[in-house]
Amino acid sequence: MPTAIIIGAGPGVSGALARRFGREGYGIGLVARSAEALKMQCEDLSKSGVLSDFSVADAGNLPELAQAVDNLTASLGSCDTLIYNASVMRAGAPLEVSIERLQKELSVNLLGAYQSALQVAPAMIERGAGAILFTGGGLALEPYPEWTSLALGKAALRSLSLSLYKDLSPKGVHVAVFAICGIVEAGGPFDPELIAEEYFRVATSPKGVGDREVIIQPDGTDPYYNDPDRRHVDTTLRPPHSKD
Repeated sequence: MPTAIIIGAGPGVSGALARRFGREGYGIGLVARSAEALKMQCEDLSKSGVLSDFSVADAGNLPELAQAVDNLTASLGSCDTLIYNASVMRAGAPLEVSIERLQKELSVNLLGAYQSALQVAPAMIERGAGAILFTGGGLALEPYPEWTSLALGKAALRSLSLSLYKDLSPKGVHVAVFAICGIVEAGGPFDPELIAEEYFRVATSPKGVGDREVIIQPDGTDPYYNDPDRRHVDTTLRPPHSKD
């Protein structure tokens, strides 16, 4: 049975991912901070016949996170797909964010992703197969000052993902970063079930370099969603992926 480990498990995109991979016979490992919420997710998956387990950890606490990943690989088997979906979404302008706060938030937005990849990559390389998927965002492509810390984290995560792709792709391991450029909402253009479908497609049948970065920006959606009041029009370039 293949295994997918989802770090930053919750009811939105992560929940849709757990259901999508579970329907295909994957064992699902969930990591988040709330044992109660994780237990409920596993119970819901079990009702659908999906084997799952959870381990509690703060993604920014690297020893906790390392232990959680080890716990899940011990109970479910070696990780075939790692999905890192944890982040700290906290507003703050460049001259307002303290160094201490930035360090703490980068531990979630970047370092937890890096450590998790380091843990699962060796076994994937040995098998010559596997997928490591990171949830990025539009702030990695065009930052806005209100979201300084998150934008820094997402930009660094994007760079990490592209570097890992170049290193691991020749060894049979696909790495990709997903820029979800909008507000996730059921029934909307950024429906979590539709997003999960893209993750599953890339995890199971990547098409090479074109799938090293997946930008989710459906036609008609606002490429400036991070600047809804258009405060930064004069200092912003239209994202190259968006259509006129």
